[in-house]
Parts: sequence; structure tokens; C-alpha cells
Amino acid sequence: MFDIAWSELLLVGGVALIVIGPKELPGALRTAGQMVGKVRRMAAEFQGQFNDAMREAELHDLKKQVEDIGTSVQASTNFDPIEPMKDFGTPAAPKPDEAAVKEAEAKLAAIPGPEPLPEIVIDPAPVAAAQEPAKPKRRRKTVATEEPVIPEAEAASPEPVAKPARKRKPKAAQNEDGSPA
Repeated sequence: MFDIAWSELLLVGGVALIVIGPKELPGALRTAGQMVGKVRRMAAEFQGQFNDAMREAELHDLKKQVEDIGTSVQASTNFDPIEPMKDFGTPAAPKPDEAAVKEAEAKLAAIPGPEPLPEIVIDPAPVAAAQEPAKPKRRRKTVATEEPVIPEAEAASPEPVAKPARKRKPKAAQNEDGSPA
């Protein structure tokens, strides 16, 4: 849209530095950036409204085309509804021949019925193996709460038994101010 070369942009920046001054230049650039952002948002909003208007116009045209197609289909299929069938005096269905009915019943009675299903025997051994009881949970071992037995020789001595002293690591050498040497 705007064709600005780098050399022109540097010239504008130099003039702005001289005219505005180095102290006020960051605030002026921030204000210019905010204004450019507002202009871009307004342009995007305008473009969105324009696109919405175009979609509405296209939808209106599409709706009109669908209505035209619907009216043409309705006009082409517009005819009188189908009249119900008239009774032209057809004879009633003939009664079945009683001899034929008796013959059919006799044939049905002569057909053997279905054979019974064979009896199924289930072996109880695999079922019993599958139903074995689960293993019982482990119990915790009980810890003896009784006091340890002390030999009489130690119990009679008046002074307590001292624990052995822990060995300590030697400290690193430090200066007077507490920093490591």
C-alpha cells in the first residue's frame, strides 16, 4: 500500500530524534504504535462488516434461487389428488374348499415333530478346579514387645553403658569472615 524504503524510514527517524529529542522519543513512539494499532483494528472491523454484508447478499440471492426452484417444482407437480379407488363390483373372495382344507390338515398331522435335543453332560472336575478358594492373605509378623533380657552383671553395674561416639568429618578451613579459604 505505502511504499516506504529503509532509507526513507531512517531519514524520518533521524528527523524525529532531532525534533522530539532523545528523552521524549520513546513516549512518542509508543503513542504512534498505539495509534497504528487502533487504525488496524478499525480496518479489520470494517473489513469484517463488509464481509458480513457480502455474505448476507449472497444468502439473499441463494434464498431467492431456492424459492424459485421450489415454486417451479410445485407448479410442475400441481395436479389433482389421486381419487380413491372405486368398487367395480368385484366378486368376494371365494370360500375355500372344505375337502382341500381337510387334506392340508391331514398332511400337517402326518409330518413328524422335531427330534428332542441330546442331553448334555457337564464334567464337574474342571468346574471345581476353577472355583478353588483364594489363598488367604499373609499376616504380619508380630514384634516382641517384651523388654530385652539384660545379663545380671550389666544390671548390677551402677554406671550406664555409653554409646560409641560418631566420627565427624573435619571442617574445611575458613577465613575470619567465614568464607572458605
